[in-house]
Amino acid sequence: MKSVIKPQNKPVSKFHHKPEQCELCQRQLALTYHHLIPRKMHRRTYFRKNFDKAELAKGIWICRKCHNGVHRLYDEMTLAKKFHRLDLLLADEAIKKHVQWVAKQKDI
Repeated sequence: MKSVIKPQNKPVSKFHHKPEQCELCQRQLALTYHHLIPRKMHRRTYFRKNFDKAELAKGIWICRKCHNGVHRLYDEMTLAKKFHRLDLLLADEAIKKHVQWVAKQKDI
């Protein structure tokens, strides 16, 4: 059996280091985990060759309204290829506009 040594300073799973607020709109409410490279893309050869397992598992904690908006704006392939980092998401004009709208909404 192959032994894997995990670095001590990195989270073992998505459940570690969960922030208290949405990483897009900064509101404090229930958060969901958004894979920066959607899980549907992980089995495709392009992503298996160009990203390691840790990169494929990376994600951000965002509120449901931001999460729904991101997936409404872009399909999985576009998200995987163009928005595989938080800074790329935040730089996109359509996502910025949606996040600004979400930030004005009342918390439920």
